[in-house]
Parts: sequence; C-alpha cells; structure tokens
Amino acid sequence: MSYEVLARKYRPTNFDQVIGQDQVVQAISNGINQKRLHQAYIFSGTRGIGKTTLARILAKCLNCIETDSPTSNPCNECANCSEIRIGRSVDFLEIDAASNTQVEKMRDLIETVEYKPAKGRYKVYLIDEVHMLSTASFNALLKTLEEPPPHVVFIFATTNPEKIPKTVQSRCLQLNLKTVSENLLVDHIKNILKKEKIKFDDTSLSLIANSAKGSVRDGLTLLDQAIAYGDGQLNNEHVKELLGTIDDSLIFDLLVSLIDGNGSTTFDTLSQIEELSPAYDLILRDIISILHKVSLQQVLGNSESENIQNLAKKIDQEFCQLLYEIAMNAYAKFSVHPDPKEALEICLLRMLTFNPLHKLSDVSEEKKNLTEKKNLKTEKKISEDTKTVSNTDNDNVNEKRSNSELRNNSDWINLFKSIEISPFARNYFGNMAFISHKNNEILLNVDKSVGKVPENIEIEFVNALKSILSENIKIKYETGSVIDSPIEIQSKIEKENQDTAQLDIKNNESIQKFVKKFEGSIKKDSIKPVS
Repeated sequence: MSYEVLARKYRPTNFDQVIGQDQVVQAISNGINQKRLHQAYIFSGTRGIGKTTLARILAKCLNCIETDSPTSNPCNECANCSEIRIGRSVDFLEIDAASNTQVEKMRDLIETVEYKPAKGRYKVYLIDEVHMLSTASFNALLKTLEEPPPHVVFIFATTNPEKIPKTVQSRCLQLNLKTVSENLLVDHIKNILKKEKIKFDDTSLSLIANSAKGSVRDGLTLLDQAIAYGDGQLNNEHVKELLGTIDDSLIFDLLVSLIDGNGSTTFDTLSQIEELSPAYDLILRDIISILHKVSLQQVLGNSESENIQNLAKKIDQEFCQLLYEIAMNAYAKFSVHPDPKEALEICLLRMLTFNPLHKLSDVSEEKKNLTEKKNLKTEKKISEDTKTVSNTDNDNVNEKRSNSELRNNSDWINLFKSIEISPFARNYFGNMAFISHKNNEILLNVDKSVGKVPENIEIEFVNALKSILSENIKIKYETGSVIDSPIEIQSKIEKENQDTAQLDIKNNESIQKFVKKFEGSIKKDSIKPVS
C-alpha cells in the first residue's frame, strides 16, 4: 500500500474536525440548520488553512442522503459523501481557475448549470483560486451567479479576494478564514503523532508550528519532512537542522552587543551564527520577532522568557522601536538585494551607527582630544610665566571644586545644560529634579510614571557625569512630585520668550500699521523669539 501523506490522511471530514475556524464553521452550520442557504460563497484566506476542505464538507452537508434535508453533520458513509470525499461525484464539480481562465471554459460550465443533479439535492461548483479568472470569464458568470437555478450552489476559494470584482463579491456570502494559532497547531500535531505512535519532544513541535506560520497544511508537510529526516521520530536537534533554525541564545547575544554598541562583538557573534548555515533572512526575521516581544514586555510585562525580560530592562523603548524599524526596512528590501549576507551586515551596521551610546563615545573621544590639545597649550604658557601659572592653578582648583559639588537645583540645571548625552538619556534625566549630592551619590526626584531607567541609559549618564565631576557617581532615585526639572525650566523659559515675542509684535506700531493697511492678520504660530 502506498504511503498517504499526513496532510491528506488527516484532512477533516466534518466541521467538528476543523481547527481554528470556529467563526466560519458556526456561520455555515447555523445557515444549514436554519435552512438559510446562500446561492454562492467565497472562502478567502492564506494557503493551507481549510478553504477547499470546508467547501467539500459543505458539499457533503448539502447532498448527504442519510437525512431528509441538508444537515450540518454529514454521515461520511453514504454514496454521495464517499464520492465527494474521493473526488468522483458527478454533482460536485471542482474546477481549477488557474488552468481554466478562458471565457470559453466558463461558458461551457454555465451550460451545465441548468441540468439537475444526478444523485444529490444540489449541484455544487467549487472554483479554486477564482481570482485567476479573466475579466471576460467573471462577466460571463455574473448573470448566472445572480439568479442561479435553485439546485445550484457556487463556492469560490481564493487567497486574493481583493482581485475578485466587486460585482461578483456583492452576489456572494464572503467568509474570511484566519491563520491557525501556534498553540492550536501544536496540539493538532501532537494528536496526530500520538495516533501515528511517533516519539517527539515539545521543542520540535514548537519549531514546526512556528515555521508553518498559521498554515495547517504547511505544518503537516514539515512534519512529514521532519519524521523522514529523523528516521521515524522527532528530535529538536534534527528539526533545527532541517528548518535552519538558529539557537535563540546566539540571537540574544547579538542583540545585547548591538545595544551595548560593541561592533566587534556583534560581528563575532554573527560569525558563530553563520557556522550553523542558516538563511540570512531567517536571522533578520528572528531579530524582528525578538524585538517585537521585547516591545510588548516593556508595555505589558507579558513575557515569561527571562531573556526577553532582561533585554526589556536593558534597552530604552525609543531605541527598541528604532532597531525594529531598521530591521523591518532591511527585511522589506531583502529580496531585491544582490547579496543576502551584505543586506544583513549593512542592517547591523545601521543599528550600531544609530546607537546613542556609540554616538556618545564618539563625542567623548573628540572631547578627550580637545582636552589634550588644551593641556599642551597650558603647559607651554606655564613655562613662560611662573606667576600666571600660580594664579591659573588656583583658579583651576576652585573651578574643579565648584564643578564637583552640586549644592542645589540651580547647580543641577546648569550641569544638565552643559553635559553631552543622547536624546534618550536627556529625556529621562531632564524630567528629574535635584535633591542632594553626598559621598559620590546624587539623589534625584523622579515621577512614578517614568518607570525604571534602562541600564544602558543610566550607564551613559553616569559616564558623562564622571567626565565632568571627576568622580565615580552613583545615581539614586526618590519617587515624588517633580518640581523645576531641567526640561520644565527650559519649557518655562521658552514660553516666556514666546510671550515676549508676541507682545513685542503687538506693541510694534510699524507692524500693526502694515497689517491694518492690507487688512491682514498675523498667525501666532508664525511668531518666533529671537535666538
């Protein structure tokens, strides 16, 4: 006996066996039970989720001879049900639109519509991938579709419903099938493996269900391949090799090095991933998936993965969204890039380039070079004038002492204005107010809505403080009502300047005479203070 593939062997024979399409099954079943049958149906959705299967079950429901009328539970044993199942029913015509696009084929089909069914109650026409029909074929079908004989039911299956003319759609009952969730698909595969008495592990099932992307047929096809590759059993290592799946730990290491702005470590990790011979688009797809989960964790706190939780704490929300956007743009252009490896590498380089810590290190290096040049000039001046040296030393000591001691919120605001930090860090710490500075610890007042400061942002800010205050600083936080934070003060100053500018315009006689002369007006938004 020839082997029957799992996708065909376990194809549902009634509505109870269909998974993931409860809304469609309920709509069809209720319509049959209430004797409210439509003349034409459109089943739309992606590949392998049950469009043709539902059409065959519906045909059996309409023509099962074990009941006096259409039923939502066909027997699957009578002659009509058996013939429909094996594709030999004269009353169930299954047509492939992709190979019958000509209008002549459609006219031939329409001529058979008037003939009554040979054995069943209804003559059912299933046109698969109906969007492939030509415009002339659709036009030829319109009149028959609008007023078909009472013994005819049309079923259209399509993966692109938007390509079906609106005139056809308006004559049909459209039911949209959804992709099947990963959990449902895992349970379905597990039940099949138990019936087949095949050994498996949960990791293998998750890998297969994830690769199926919501398609039951794709999942069962991959399952067949995995069983063959694993010599009659499922092993997660074999499944990873078959699917080209990457170890998640390496992807997390790659993202950590990207967040830290460490280019050398990033490409060393990429080399380790390349040793597993995965497709480069799969690497990028996994990066996108992890960044998506991290974003959800930052907002909802819904992840049980420790790696996701750690990344969510480490990366700033805005930077996470930026990385996601860079990855998505790269993935969208992946198919047109001449070299997939180069496409991935340039994506990683962009992520490193726009890393705020990376930019900060560049600024710090530039400041270091300027400081060294300034020191050389100072030494030269010292050797020429001893008295000037003495005075300069005293001034430098006083200036250093002044800079290293924050006495009040004014000192904090002045320090914040002069410090070189990324927009991410400026947004966090600019909304905090100064409380105290003792024993190398700075205590800041923070609003409870701000949440925990990401680790990399805090490290950036501490390093920036160290370069100015010349001491190792620890940041402490106290939750409370924030008053006179640097950003708040700056907003007040900008508002005062704006109000002053508007008042100056209002009190300027020359401008007001000009406006009055031409019966015009000045938009408030167009008035800007002089910088």
